[in-house]
Amino acid sequence: MDKEQLIREMKARGPLVGHRVFELGSTASGPFCARLLADFGADVVKVEAAEGDTIRELGATVNGKSLYAATITRNKQIISLDLRAPKAQALVRTMAEQFDIVVENFRPGTLEKWGLGYEDLRKCRPDVVMTRISGYGQTGPYAQKPGYGVIGEAMSGLRHMIGDADRPPSRAAIPLTDYITGLYAALGTLMAVHAREKTGQGQYVDVSLLESAFSFMEAYVPQFEKTGRTGMRSGPRLPNSAPNTLFPTADGDWIHIAAFADSVFRRLAAVMEQPELGTDPRFATQAARNAHEAPLEAIIGEWTAARTLAQLQAALDERDVPATRIYTMADIFADAHFRERDMLVRAPDDDLGEVTLAGVVPRLSATPGHVRWSGRRIGQDTRDVLRSMARLSDADIDALEAEGVVFCDPQARANR
Repeated sequence: MDKEQLIREMKARGPLVGHRVFELGSTASGPFCARLLADFGADVVKVEAAEGDTIRELGATVNGKSLYAATITRNKQIISLDLRAPKAQALVRTMAEQFDIVVENFRPGTLEKWGLGYEDLRKCRPDVVMTRISGYGQTGPYAQKPGYGVIGEAMSGLRHMIGDADRPPSRAAIPLTDYITGLYAALGTLMAVHAREKTGQGQYVDVSLLESAFSFMEAYVPQFEKTGRTGMRSGPRLPNSAPNTLFPTADGDWIHIAAFADSVFRRLAAVMEQPELGTDPRFATQAARNAHEAPLEAIIGEWTAARTLAQLQAALDERDVPATRIYTMADIFADAHFRERDMLVRAPDDDLGEVTLAGVVPRLSATPGHVRWSGRRIGQDTRDVLRSMARLSDADIDALEAEGVVFCDPQARANR
C-alpha cells in the first residue's frame, strides 16, 4: 500500500498494521504479549489445541463463554492445531513464511522437538522475530524446570515483599508476574522489529518469568550488596516514603494518603489544620518522617478516623493531596473518568452480542490502538486461515480434521 493508505490504516487500526504474529503461547504471558500487539493493529493468529487454551478454564463464564478468554484473545484469529502431530507441524512451517513475528511460551526445547524452534522457523522466514517466554529463560541450570508466573514471583524476591510482615507472603489475585513478563515480551518484540528495520536481520527475544519479576526488585539489589538488608513486607505502606499508607475513616472505610514529598506533606498538614507538623523536626523532611513513621501515622489516623470517607476525599482533593479510597470493579464501572478515557470498551462478541473489556493502553495520539472484537471460539478461524495461508481446500481441511490434526469450530462449519 502507498504511504497515504498506510497512514489511514494506522489511524484506523494502530501502528503495527502490516505485521503478522503467530501466537503459539498459552495461559497468560504469551497470550497477553500477543494481545498487546493485536490491540495496536498487528494481525495475530493464535494456535490452540482442540480442548482450548487453559486460560478458558480460569475465571467466570457466561453461557459457557470464558470471559477471561474474551479479553486476552481479543483482536485475534483463533485456529486449532494439534502441534504434536507431524502434519500440524508441517502446516505451521508452511504458514510461518507469512508471519514476521512468532510469540511462544512453551518449555525450552519443546518447539525444537517439534521442528518449530527458532532455527527451524528462520529457514521459513529468515528475518523472523521470535519472542520466547519461559519460566527461567532459554539457558541456565533451571531452563528445563516447569515454571509458572507465581513460581518466578516467589523466586524473584517480589513475593517476599507482598503482604504484612507478621504473616506469610501474600499475592495479588491476578497473574501479576505473567503480565509483567508479557509487557517485557511485547517491548522486546518491538525493539527486535525496530532493529530488523535497520539491519534486515531477525533475532529471538529471550524473556523469563523469573527475571521479569526480579527486575522489579532493582532497588534492593545494591541495598543488599552494600548493607546486607533484604527488605521486608510492610502491608499497605511503601517503605521509606511516609506517609504513604491506608488510614481509617469514621464510616468504617479506608483512605490511602500518599503525602511523602515535603511540599505535599505540608499541604496535608494544612488540610488537617495542623500546619506546625510541616516544620516539626520529626516530620519536616522525608528522612525525618521515615524515622518517625509510627507517631506520624498515629496523628494522621486520629484525624481521618474522625471524618467520613467523603469528607476526607473532598478536603484532600481541594488541597491537591493525592488520596483515594480502594476501588472495587463496581467503583470503576461507576467512575466517569474511566468512561471518558475509554477504559471500559463495549466490544462485539459472536456469542454474547457485546461484552465490556478493558481499554487499550497506552494511548497514541495519531495511531491509537483499538478493540475490534472480543475473543473468539476455539477453532473459529481454523478453516479460513488454512484456506488463505496454507492454501488448503475444504476437502483437505475435512481430512485433517477427521485425523484429529486440526479442529474447526462447529458453528463456523455450519455457517460455511
